[in-house]
Amino acid sequence: MSSGSETLSDESGFLSRLGGKEPTKESPKKDEGASSKSAPARPVHAEKGRSSEGAIPASLRQQWEDLKEELHGELLGRLNFEEVEGLDEGELAGRLRPSVLQFVNESLPHEFSESASRMVDELMDELLGLGPLEKILSNSGVSEVMVNGCDHVYIEQKGKLVLSDVKFRDETHLRRIIDRIVTRVGRRVDESTPMVDARLQDGSRVNAIIPPLALDGSALTIRRFPESALTPEDLIKFGSLTRDMVDFLKAAVNGAANIVVSGGTGSGKTTMLNLLSAFVSNDERIITIEDSAELQLQQEHVIRLETRPPNVEGKGGVTMRDLLKNTLRMRPDRIIVGECRGGESLDMLQAMNTGHDGSLTTLHANSPRDAISRMGVMVAMAGMDLPEKAIRQQIASAVHIIVQVSRLMDGSRRTTHITEITGMEGETVTMQDIYVFEGHSDKPGGKIEGGHKATGIRPKVSDKLIAHGQVLPNFGTASEEEGEQPQQEKKKSGWGN
Repeated sequence: MSSGSETLSDESGFLSRLGGKEPTKESPKKDEGASSKSAPARPVHAEKGRSSEGAIPASLRQQWEDLKEELHGELLGRLNFEEVEGLDEGELAGRLRPSVLQFVNESLPHEFSESASRMVDELMDELLGLGPLEKILSNSGVSEVMVNGCDHVYIEQKGKLVLSDVKFRDETHLRRIIDRIVTRVGRRVDESTPMVDARLQDGSRVNAIIPPLALDGSALTIRRFPESALTPEDLIKFGSLTRDMVDFLKAAVNGAANIVVSGGTGSGKTTMLNLLSAFVSNDERIITIEDSAELQLQQEHVIRLETRPPNVEGKGGVTMRDLLKNTLRMRPDRIIVGECRGGESLDMLQAMNTGHDGSLTTLHANSPRDAISRMGVMVAMAGMDLPEKAIRQQIASAVHIIVQVSRLMDGSRRTTHITEITGMEGETVTMQDIYVFEGHSDKPGGKIEGGHKATGIRPKVSDKLIAHGQVLPNFGTASEEEGEQPQQEKKKSGWGN
């Protein structure tokens, strides 16, 4: 290296002064039993997007992993992290990499001499990144990562789950990566708090659960989101919805309609919420409330709030309800709640009913009818002991539109219903579908064929939207003449059933 190179090696005597021992030149001995264990077939190679230079033959893979573990331990003993304290991760990586490369060149055995760059990449991943998961996360086609113990890592690609070729060395290795993830967002996971929700720097959602609750080793789940939020054109191209549906939803958001996005796990609720929030104008004050910050709002006037779990003493926790109550004192034009799971649903409905029009949220439900039922159950969880009829009236007057998203059998995600809540008849909540998806498959597990169609019903909320200056799409073939109604029966429900 030249003396002018700005590396830890040159500036601080990183390799000569901070460790005190010479790097080993000997290759570690190969575990005699390692080669006799045949690895299970791996249908997916996780390193898409990375250079394949210096690929390791299967016969030397175990020796490579043993060597990497030894070099990683020796590097940790040589590094003086106090000298780089306060640097951001990008600057730290830039200063550290040349020194790691020098160390690897001095230490790598002859049989791996062509793989120095690969070893540096993997050691940098261990030092600053997420270890073997970096190979998966560099693949933009992976939408979800599921770690079931140290030796089974599944990924979701194009809606299908497959087993990857990635492994952790052992449970300790996996736990170290989990700890690195959660400590970056100020959270902790140990035997006293063995479950944790967190997020990666790119906004990906993370859940981890460790022994003793996870019986077969720690489990880590990472839900990834696109680097940039999907646009309406993207979702139209994917077949998730149609242009008329986009135009109606845009009019509903700009017209300050209260919208609930309903769907099952992995159905695309957050993606739809991002799409809806993108329609909010730049001159409005938006406050988002989430358990783990995931929304990708592009507006300037945005305040993002995140819940906080209690500390080890059970104190200091801040719940969704606490944040929602505080938000009402912050003069919001729009309130966006990442997901309603409990008693905060009552506070959300009250906000919608007391002047905070245009609020958006999501919840878990399998149909618009189930969404009504779920809202009622969650309001009851607030502990206010309200009569069922009063809760239904709150829902019917607060929520205008339910957008139902679903993950179909072939792994595709579709907006299956856009449904309007029209009010109450007696003690029942009435609803009507505006758009529906009709699809079928010729064989089990086959591709779903079909499309969206308008039901021909003119939404009751149309007058409100037009009053806000919105232009509405054509809702099908139903007559627009006053007093003429399509020949379709409205859905009635006590709790949406």
